[in-house]
Amino acid sequence: MQDLTVTLVQANLVWENKQANLSHLEAMLNGVQQTQLIVLPEMFSTGFSMQSTALAENMMGPSIDWMRNLAEKKNAVVCGSLIIEDDAAFYNRLIWMQPDGMLEFYDKRHLFSLAGEEKYYKPGKHKIFPEIDDWKFLPLICYDLRFPVWSRQSPPFTELGAHPYDVLVYVANWPERRSYAWEQLLIARAIENQCYVIGVNRVGDDGNGVHHNGLSCIIDPMGKKCLQIEEVESAVSFTLSASSLQDTRLRLPFLDDRDEFELRR
Repeated sequence: MQDLTVTLVQANLVWENKQANLSHLEAMLNGVQQTQLIVLPEMFSTGFSMQSTALAENMMGPSIDWMRNLAEKKNAVVCGSLIIEDDAAFYNRLIWMQPDGMLEFYDKRHLFSLAGEEKYYKPGKHKIFPEIDDWKFLPLICYDLRFPVWSRQSPPFTELGAHPYDVLVYVANWPERRSYAWEQLLIARAIENQCYVIGVNRVGDDGNGVHHNGLSCIIDPMGKKCLQIEEVESAVSFTLSASSLQDTRLRLPFLDDRDEFELRR
């Protein structure tokens, strides 16, 4: 396991304007080189919109093609969520696009009822655990952050003493008025799962007048902030230390004492 470089893209998304967002995000990434993972915000092509019928694409749509082309061009995995229609249902779907054009996807499990998200989208039921160069990931979406059981490293997923993932990724449109919770919950997820946590949020006002102040960050397995982007648009790269992760887990094998449980919902 070698060190891994990741790039966080904190952008001011143009409300419900796919082409403007894709062009802007690509311009933000022009100078980014030598990265292995590019993380975009939740609903990066539209903003957090409930206009699922009008804005949805299928899995052969232009935003998927854009991700595929970007992943090939940068020779990096690209992930972020989109509004997707699949089998006559709508999903807030995170796409994990590899440089070879192959992809995996995760459908947001916890839909944000304060915005009525459950009225327009169908919840997912399954997680994915993709890998990059021996690093294992668990990518989740925004409101999932408030539900620690969904991200918990637990024996049903792997044998005791092993770890089903090394990096927990949250893509989000998390509002400024709850930014304290954003920061504290990301730290908690890192400590309790002894993993790196990447949180990528947007900045700016959305079409409903909700303000977002970013605070995209990387948290290490001890809960320390390695990187935080303040309220500016930025594409920032950072290298995750494999030795630091392994050393923490060896010195402090807290997860050997974790509870075994099974989700039934």
